[in-house]
Amino acid sequence: MSSTPRPRPTRSAEELNEQIRRLMLCSGGRLSEEQRKEYAGLVVEWSEAVRGGVLESV
Repeated sequence: MSSTPRPRPTRSAEELNEQIRRLMLCSGGRLSEEQRKEYAGLVVEWSEAVRGGVLESV
């Protein structure tokens, strides 16, 4: 296990959530292969932002 801290997300969970919503609205809920990859990346980044926010509040 590495002792170096992971970089913090540069975007907030709220900002990422809004981007995820926009992607879903623009696609009509049916994502292309490229959009699925974008969605997956956004979800990972969003979850890291949420975890970062939880750790900051503790």
